[in-house]
Amino acid sequence: MSTDLPEIAGQKRFWLGFAQIARHRWAGGRRTMATMVDVARHAQVSISTVSHVLNGTRKVEPHTRKRVIDAIEATGYRQDALARAMRRSQTDSIGLVVSDAGEPAFAEMVHGVEHAAAENGLTLLLANSAEDADREGRAVRALLNRRVDGVILARAAASSDALVDELAKEKTPTILLDRVFPELALDQVGADNRDSMRRMVLHLAQAGHRRFCLVAGDMRVPTLRERRDGFFDALHEMSIPTDSGGVEILLGDDAALGRRLDAALSHDARPTAIIASSTPLAALALQHLKDNGLRVPTDIAFATFDGFNHPDLFEPRLTTIRQPAFDMGASAVRLLVDRLANDPGSPRTVRLQQRLELRSSTEGFEFA
Repeated sequence: MSTDLPEIAGQKRFWLGFAQIARHRWAGGRRTMATMVDVARHAQVSISTVSHVLNGTRKVEPHTRKRVIDAIEATGYRQDALARAMRRSQTDSIGLVVSDAGEPAFAEMVHGVEHAAAENGLTLLLANSAEDADREGRAVRALLNRRVDGVILARAAASSDALVDELAKEKTPTILLDRVFPELALDQVGADNRDSMRRMVLHLAQAGHRRFCLVAGDMRVPTLRERRDGFFDALHEMSIPTDSGGVEILLGDDAALGRRLDAALSHDARPTAIIASSTPLAALALQHLKDNGLRVPTDIAFATFDGFNHPDLFEPRLTTIRQPAFDMGASAVRLLVDRLANDPGSPRTVRLQQRLELRSSTEGFEFA
């Protein structure tokens, strides 16, 4: 019969268990992963008790729970997330594919998605398509192979509907972000692009502008199409003719846009106001204004969508339509979480309002 005091006996059991686990984990001179069996042996409880502590599936007495937690720390046990996901048919992870992670608006959307995902206990896997449809397809398939619970997708300009069909076939809940496609029966989050452009142009027209140049960009991108349509809405509302030579709509890639912008700026009756439909288009336009020796707002008024970080550090300070990009990303996660909860409702489209920030690049312009 043992004559050990209870405290000493408990210590002996602890160290004997630890030694057995150490021999097991370093069997054959190679470190192996601790298992639930190791934890149960160390804590002197059943494997089912360890499982209940780990997964919260049943109440466990506090002193027993503490023994299990101490054993987990002592053995270095780490739960196998993949195995657990297979049992639950969920990975608690979502995928996000954006078309240009370097653009400030998309960077803010990523932050919004990441923040809302963390609030909901979800891990975010991020990919950037760089406006390449093939790269976008590879990214989405890689996410599906990693068994994400859902996908948030800001589609590339040349993206194919076949990719959306593939996601539907896989029964993967999908949210379209930023670039809204009304013809698709999917949950989508975007901004009020058309009305925001309309408000911008109306403000400039009411200030006296009649000769405009819109640097519109690639019409495959829905946000840019919507902004172009809002531009026309305002001109029609103000009865400004679009075919009189006083209005320029510049479409195409950077090289074509640059040539057309140089031509527009060389006219005797050049535009009094230029509007860029995105941050990259704003950078292009500002460079060509500089190359042509034109100053903002002394020679020409200038406004942009999306804008640059820290706009008040620019000189001149740029009038901007600001997207609620962070909130758009967070809204996309909320829609996705609803779908993951098996919400059977009809597809929803959320449009968030943008903010018109008037600054000296337009307000400092004076007509000759």
